[in-house]
Amino acid sequence: MTPREVVQTKMKICFVLLSAPWSVLCYYAEEISLRVPLQMVTAPVVIWSEQILSKLSLPNPMSHDVPNPPPDYYTCQFRTNKLQRFLGSDNKETFFKTTQRHQVLYEILARTQYGSLKKGEVGIDRLLSEQVFTAAYPLHEGGFQLPTPPVPPESLSMRQILYSYWAQWSCWRRYQPLDHIREYFGEKIALYFAWLGFYSGWLLPASLVGTMIFLIGFWLMATDVPANEVCESGNSFIMCPICNICSHWNYSSICFTYKAGLLFDNGGTVFLSVFMSLWAVTFLEYWKRTCSALSHRWDCSDFQDIEERPRPEFTAMAPMTVRNPVTGAEEPHFPDKKRFNRTLTGCMVIVIMITVVLMFLISIILYRTILTIIIYNSQDSFLSLSAQRIASISASVLNLLVILMLSRVYTALAHILTRWEMHRTQSKYEDMFVLKVFIFQFVNFYSSPVYIAFFKGRFVGYPGHFNTLFGVRNEDCGAGGCLIELAQELLIIMVGKQLINNIQEFIFPKLRSWWQKRRMSPRLREVKKEEGEEAQMEEQQGAEEEEEVSPWEADYQLLVCEGLFSEYLEMVIQFGFITIFVAACPLAPLFALINNWVELRLDAQKFVTEYRRPVVERAQDIGIWLRILQFITHAAVLSNAFLIAFTSSFLPRLYYRYTRDSTLSGFINFTLATTPRTYNRDHTSCRYRGFRDEDGHYTPEYFHLLAVRLSFVIIFEHVVFFIGRLIDMMVPDIPEEVEMKMRREHYMAKEALAENQSLGKTMIPSGKDTGSSDLRQCGSRPSPLLQSDSPPPNLEEIPEETNTPGSC
Repeated sequence: MTPREVVQTKMKICFVLLSAPWSVLCYYAEEISLRVPLQMVTAPVVIWSEQILSKLSLPNPMSHDVPNPPPDYYTCQFRTNKLQRFLGSDNKETFFKTTQRHQVLYEILARTQYGSLKKGEVGIDRLLSEQVFTAAYPLHEGGFQLPTPPVPPESLSMRQILYSYWAQWSCWRRYQPLDHIREYFGEKIALYFAWLGFYSGWLLPASLVGTMIFLIGFWLMATDVPANEVCESGNSFIMCPICNICSHWNYSSICFTYKAGLLFDNGGTVFLSVFMSLWAVTFLEYWKRTCSALSHRWDCSDFQDIEERPRPEFTAMAPMTVRNPVTGAEEPHFPDKKRFNRTLTGCMVIVIMITVVLMFLISIILYRTILTIIIYNSQDSFLSLSAQRIASISASVLNLLVILMLSRVYTALAHILTRWEMHRTQSKYEDMFVLKVFIFQFVNFYSSPVYIAFFKGRFVGYPGHFNTLFGVRNEDCGAGGCLIELAQELLIIMVGKQLINNIQEFIFPKLRSWWQKRRMSPRLREVKKEEGEEAQMEEQQGAEEEEEVSPWEADYQLLVCEGLFSEYLEMVIQFGFITIFVAACPLAPLFALINNWVELRLDAQKFVTEYRRPVVERAQDIGIWLRILQFITHAAVLSNAFLIAFTSSFLPRLYYRYTRDSTLSGFINFTLATTPRTYNRDHTSCRYRGFRDEDGHYTPEYFHLLAVRLSFVIIFEHVVFFIGRLIDMMVPDIPEEVEMKMRREHYMAKEALAENQSLGKTMIPSGKDTGSSDLRQCGSRPSPLLQSDSPPPNLEEIPEETNTPGSC
């Protein structure tokens, strides 16, 4: 442990550089089940798209020759008494990778008690939250900028390689160097980028199909018979007022809006809905296969079941211990009844917050109605004609702002609730936190589109018998119908949120980083507090000299890595928009694809250039996010079925085509009802959308259509779910070759570590036989930092340094 002081203009910062001696590394490596190499694997990693292009003898524009690929190893859990059987055990400086040394030091810091155990005063994270220390982080491996003059690619550091071959905008069409990302940032971050890249690649066919359906709408705008009827109707259809103080209007006045609606509401949307539902199922099935292959290659196949340890805070606060049924070890335990009570309290808070969201939704509905009336009463003729559209767009923007505000409030609240529930492992803690936030965000983001898609205009009533909400007449769909309003709402919320997030991710980190560097400079001097030098340091206190910034200071000026939660949440909400409401907006997958190309580069740049290096975290998969994506996929099937049946004009057109006129001539008159005899407004009879007779009763056609719509919903969801189930059965979650590798590797691990065997006697084949269960892979090294504005408390438990300052 080496303290160093850096005197700034307005503050004095004490940096404490930590490293661990060999004996401590060995002890904790066994304690936290680190995996170490047995033998190198020579089999190449095969990418399916590269394989297909190679067979077709086509060039691969995505191929990327990234230097210094991390070696792949057969590995198994470290055991001190079998040290000589591990590859590279003769070199103590390089045997443990840099990231493994970080894990050991973080394990020590995270579990060191500094106060009352009952109050949970344990670990560096608690000290950071209490501002005892200002930061704790591993060091980056030097700067990210490429050296001048240029050097051979093989001479670059891992950070420079990631910057040059991954984070730059010119790499947008290249494969991601996932093994390099895993080597430098760990499995959890690498799995996020693997999922994001996989998802973006699968968006390409979805965006192509969606764009084709959208373009078909342009052809329909010119050839559609009902659209031409609307535009040529003149004064034939005098429509009833859309509000109590509004006047009558001609149906022909919405000619452009009606034709624009055909871009989103045409026969192709049925095909797109089926396609996207099956696309989502297939995407998730193939991601499970990819994830299983990656977790095996990265030594994480058994992480959650066997290797993951209890959280330090849980260990300190748990009132009892029980025996782990898998490992047989005594572990801290929190009573299930107490946790259930706390979880129930958390559920009540979620219900309250969802109620708040619904109250805001009702407020926005009332705002839209009242604003329409206010604008309509204005003297401006242009505003009066566009009153409903202006109110609808402004309400959508206001809804987006409310969504973003409530999201921040609830996320902070969910952190507090999840910590209070006392979950055993970090994976379980994160899963429960994610679940809480997603339930809230699902209602927060989707409540307004769901209202427009399935409820708006359904409970209006009819002239003379209008229904009201708080004395205000219920909202009806706009002149162009509810589907075009839904498309507008989706584009504003989805694209608006993406633009805001990307601007935040591009500008805010740079501003914060600039301000942090400005606050930290000018740097006056560095003082090395070592024995025999203290007197000399005191004499030099008045001296000011500029010198090169040290690595720990340079990293201190970077931003704190905020984790992956917000990144996953943004993508999962986006996934919901492009699947649940795709029938209303065929362009949603295209906008998502463009956003993801930008998002991936921005995230890469943040991690490589703007964030402090995070402590490596292992992960077996993307956690509860996969189950959330599966839930969204099932919800999307039902949502699209109801959208096509009850919101789109597809089924009324189909019904009219087969029962009245195959050319759809007269369809507009078929969909419009005449006001009841008892209704009298300015002594003028008018038309309104609906299937009612002159007495206000439903016509037989209404009930025929209702039967058709319900039948369509049942057939649609049964067919899609059946095909989806077939895809699920046909595509195994774990590829057969990976299962074989896992079984073979498990056998080889037992042979290699058997008491009466030595590694040299065990035949471990190279080539295609790679895998994992008790075996896995490895690979390299800098050091965690502790910082404080004042000297740190006594940390005698942390071993003194045996390596050079700033390294592990």
